[in-house]
Amino acid sequence: MNYTLHQLAIFEKIASLRSVTKAAEAMFLSQPAVSIQLKNFQNQFSVSLFEVIGRQVYITEFGEEIAVAARKILEQAQAITYSSQIYEGKVAGKLKIAIVSTAKYAMPHLLSDFIHQHDAVDLVMDVTNKAAVLKSLENNEADLAMVSTIPKKLDIERIELMKNKLFLVAGKDVQVKDGDISKKDFENLPLIFREQGSATRIAMEKYISSNKLITSKRMELTSNEAVKQALIAGLGVSIMPLIGIKNPLATHDLQIIQAKGLPIESHWNLIWLKSKNQSVVVKAFINYVQEHKADLIKEHFGWFEEY
Repeated sequence: MNYTLHQLAIFEKIASLRSVTKAAEAMFLSQPAVSIQLKNFQNQFSVSLFEVIGRQVYITEFGEEIAVAARKILEQAQAITYSSQIYEGKVAGKLKIAIVSTAKYAMPHLLSDFIHQHDAVDLVMDVTNKAAVLKSLENNEADLAMVSTIPKKLDIERIELMKNKLFLVAGKDVQVKDGDISKKDFENLPLIFREQGSATRIAMEKYISSNKLITSKRMELTSNEAVKQALIAGLGVSIMPLIGIKNPLATHDLQIIQAKGLPIESHWNLIWLKSKNQSVVVKAFINYVQEHKADLIKEHFGWFEEY
């Protein structure tokens, strides 16, 4: 047998995604190129690695075993590369971060200069809701997490970042009287919620409960971006983090409606498990954030002070 690391990587990606097309897209290769490498890889085995039924790729039991082995080989090969780069004096390795969906408007600004300074660092970032982020951190699937509420059940260390402000937000066509929106008007507006497990959803439900509001018309969407587009389309109102609506506020596609008890304020935090033995890469990023956070917050999030 004379298969290559490239062929192993292609087959592992196909096995993971169950699609030649998706594997080609993920690896930035043409579909014909991936298909040729898959065929060449299969030709080195007398047992089928996969079956194609219709347009669907099905990995055989033998193929699954090969995919697991390929994953381990690729990880070991990558570890060799990292070790070599570390001996050259570079900061090298994987940086695995899990963030809540609204933090996607902030984390790239914190990462940008660090990643450019350290070209031997590979970033893996999972964008999901609060419940999944904390589970990823607890299961050691992520080195760091960015959240707006501190988990009570995990023993963590943290760096406090910029403010997190949640306002009542609506599309430009929603009209309310001057001053705070009345309780009656609030209750008559259709409310758009984030999904269960979202920190924004929890904050919104807590606000409704503490103010004894009665809600009847409501819908649930599974991302901050989806909520934002629904508001712009005039489908309702929602309580949203300021961090994700800078541009539509500037273009007046969205508006902030003054309401009693709002904004809800907290802070974004970079957190990690206190017990985790952090890699050189993670330690370097933590030190970078601690050293530069004031300048980064002022440069990228100074506009918060307008609201």
